Amino acid sequence: MTQFAKWRGSRSSITIAALLIGTVVGMGADHLVFAQQSGIKRTLLLRTDSPGNPAYEAVMAVAEIAPGASAGKHRHNGIEIGYVLEGSAHLEHEGRPALVVTAGQAFKNEPGVHDAKNTGKGPLKILAVYLVEKGKPLSEPVP
Repeated sequence: MTQFAKWRGSRSSITIAALLIGTVVGMGADHLVFAQQSGIKRTLLLRTDSPGNPAYEAVMAVAEIAPGASAGKHRHNGIEIGYVLEGSAHLEHEGRPALVVTAGQAFKNEPGVHDAKNTGKGPLKILAVYLVEKGKPLSEPVP
């Protein structure tokens, strides 16, 4: 066997191994990203730099939770400011008493683990503004 044939065979093995590893990592990352998304749908409206701190950005979205569903325990890399457009939400935040907010009311979630549940009979829609660290996920699920 020539030196070229050995090199070509090992190169093919490395390429196949890299593709397999990339596929497995990609499938795992996809599962992680959408793990807490089963109960909540976020529609991104705007993403812009924070005027006072280049390490942060402001993200505006509409969050929708179906009746009886919840966002799941999660955290943001910053704060969340919300305004309930429709329905009512039962907000649970570690270290604070639960809060119920209804259409027309605003709330603020400080950094930390929290969950939002739709305890109403209709859809829950929240206009949310997140002030979060750039380069980090908007939301991270917490087991």
